[in-house]
Amino acid sequence: MPYRRTPKVQERLDAQRDALLAAAMEQLAERGYAGCSVSAVAERAGVAVGSVYRHFPTKAALVVELFRKVVTREVEAVREVSERPGTPAERVVAVFDTFASRALKTPRMAYALLAEPVDAPIEAERLVFRRAFRDVVAQHVADGVRSGVLPAQDADVTAAALVGAAAEVLIGPLTTGSADEVSGLRTFVLRSLGGSDAGHS
Repeated sequence: MPYRRTPKVQERLDAQRDALLAAAMEQLAERGYAGCSVSAVAERAGVAVGSVYRHFPTKAALVVELFRKVVTREVEAVREVSERPGTPAERVVAVFDTFASRALKTPRMAYALLAEPVDAPIEAERLVFRRAFRDVVAQHVADGVRSGVLPAQDADVTAAALVGAAAEVLIGPLTTGSADEVSGLRTFVLRSLGGSDAGHS
């Protein structure tokens, strides 16, 4: 008969997995992807390296799951703020304001999420992140076009271009600690949408 884990054993394994992911998140936030080794995560979690491999066969598998948790959290944060009252353009601006401010609070992790050299499975997760972020923005761009407050445009293309531009703008601040480049992002977003940027320059 195949071995069946008892509820208590499964509960203990689940708790250990959660602890490993929490340790990996802390390690990623402090050291980035390069410093998020299996041995470093194991040490931070207070377990043997072999315990990490019981849950995650490779470093990439561990970080892929971690990225999914972080991406889900970040996308939900920008989606929530984008649903607040405002014009479509104001909602799009709120998305990028929120994204930038949250990234600057955890710059090392945000850099790993956006631009640090990573293995192929992590790069695939980046694409998922960008598409999810794009979809949030595109929804409000499309609303603006339908209501006539924004000029006709392909909402998906505009959203993808804005997400790419925002990521590029943030790379400098995330690696240098200076937020000077971020100050013009709001004006750039408004001008790219084709809306008025009066009062946002």
